[in-house]
Amino acid sequence: MGNRGMEDLIPLINKLQDAFSSIGQSCNLDLPQIAVVGGQSAGKSSVLENFVGRDFLPRGSGIVTRRPLILQLVNNKAEYAEFLHCKGRKFVDFDEVRQEIEAETDRITGSNKGISPIPINLRVYSPHVLNLTLIDLPGMTKVAVGDQPPDIEHQIRDMIMQFITRESCLILAVTPANTDLANSDALKVAKEVDPQGLRTIGVITKLDLMDEGTDARDILENKLLPLRRGYIGVVNRSQKDIDGRKDIRAALAAERKFFLSHPSYRHMAERMGTPHLQKTLNQQLTNHIRDTLPGLRSKLQSQLLSLEKEVEEYKNFRPDDPTRKTKALLQMVQQFGVDFEKCIEGSGDQVDTAELSGGARINRIFHERFPFELVKIVFDEKELRREISHAIKNVHGVRQVVSR
Repeated sequence: MGNRGMEDLIPLINKLQDAFSSIGQSCNLDLPQIAVVGGQSAGKSSVLENFVGRDFLPRGSGIVTRRPLILQLVNNKAEYAEFLHCKGRKFVDFDEVRQEIEAETDRITGSNKGISPIPINLRVYSPHVLNLTLIDLPGMTKVAVGDQPPDIEHQIRDMIMQFITRESCLILAVTPANTDLANSDALKVAKEVDPQGLRTIGVITKLDLMDEGTDARDILENKLLPLRRGYIGVVNRSQKDIDGRKDIRAALAAERKFFLSHPSYRHMAERMGTPHLQKTLNQQLTNHIRDTLPGLRSKLQSQLLSLEKEVEEYKNFRPDDPTRKTKALLQMVQQFGVDFEKCIEGSGDQVDTAELSGGARINRIFHERFPFELVKIVFDEKELRREISHAIKNVHGVRQVVSR
C-alpha cells in the first residue's frame, strides 16, 4: 500500500464510524480505534485540546465527559468543527462547540451528572492537526455526586471496558506524573485487558508538577512498567493558565522549552511533547488499521452475504398482497420471539464478548444495581401491609384465604 493509500485509512474508518453511528449500531464490527482512558484529574482534556490548539471541551468539577466523544481530527486548510447530529452546520467558534457538547450530553443523560454509552461524534478540521481519531471516555471516579447512582464507578468502568476489551482498540492510558504509577487507574484497567502491554500507549502528564528532586525518567525510558509502545511525556497548561485563557500555542512552546532544558529529559526531548505524541498516534493508528483491515474486510463480506440471503427470502414478497403481508409479519414476529428467548437464556449462536447483554445484563442489574435502588425507597409500613393483604386476597379470587 502506497503512502497515499496509507493516508486514506483513517478517513475511511471515520466514514464507517459515522455510518454505524447514524443507524445506531456497530453491525457487530470492531473498528480499529484509540480509546483515551484516565482518572478525572489525569489531564485527558488538556491533551486533546493541545492536539486541536483550541479550548473546546467542557470543564468543571466531577465527571465532565459523560458520554463517549468520538473526536475525528482532519488536516485541512480551513478551521471549523462539525457534529454528526447537527448535519450541515459548521462551528467556527469553539466556545459554541463546547456548549453544543454540553447540551447534547444533557439531552441524553439529563443535567444530574449521569452517564450514557451513546457517543457524540465530533469532527474538527484544522491546518494544525494530523489525521487522527480518538474516543474520549469518562474519567474514572470512586465517589458518586449529586443524583448519580451509588454504583457510578462500576457504570463508568463497564463503559470503558466495552471499548478497551476489543482487540481492535488501542488504549491511550493517561497518568499524572505526580502520583504513584503503580496506582494509575488507566494502567490498571489497561493491564486487565492487555496484560502484555501490546496495545497500550502510556502518556505521562504533569511532569512539571513533580516534587523537587524527583523525576519520571525511568517511566519515560520504559523501564518501570514496560509497554511495547512505550510512554510519551507531555506538559499541559495549569488550571491558572486555563482560567486565564493562555494561548495553547504559547503553552506548546513552553512545553518544548521544558523538555529541552530539564536535565532528566533533555536527552529524550525529541521523543517527548504534544507534537510528537500526535505524530506517534497518527502513525500507530494508521499501521493498526492496515494490520486489521484484512479481517475487517472479511467480516464485512460475511455480513453482506448474510444480509443478501435474508433479502432473498423476501424476494417474492408483494406489498399489495395482504395474505403475503400477514405471512411475512408472522414470520418476523416468530423469529424475533426465538431470537429474544435465546438472548435472555444466553443460548444464541453469536455470543457478545465485548459487553454484558441479554439475560446476563438483566442478572447483573438485579444482583448489583437493584439492591441500591431498593434501599432508597421510602415507604409507609402500614400502607405496605394493607397493599400486601389486598394482593393476597385478590390472587385467591373466590377461594377462601387461609389466615394464620
